[in-house]
Amino acid sequence: MSDHPHDKITVTTRCLDCGEQLGQAEFNRADLEAQQMSELPNREAMSLITANVAAPINAALALNVLSDGSIAAATASQTAPITQQA
Repeated sequence: MSDHPHDKITVTTRCLDCGEQLGQAEFNRADLEAQQMSELPNREAMSLITANVAAPINAALALNVLSDGSIAAATASQTAPITQQA
């Protein structure tokens, strides 16, 4: 890029199948050169990792310490259906 005399760079994206223009952006060359860039690996080398974690927690607490002969009770009921699709 340093051998090119112009200061503005335009990037245009197009659909490979039909040629329709999808977007266009203009950048200052100095701004781009100031950025740290690295080449991405091939698509085959990248992996997509999906981590779906669900942890239903069913908790109840009852405490009765200041009254003699009293009863404390706690209940908790929960339904947590989890549906996953790849």
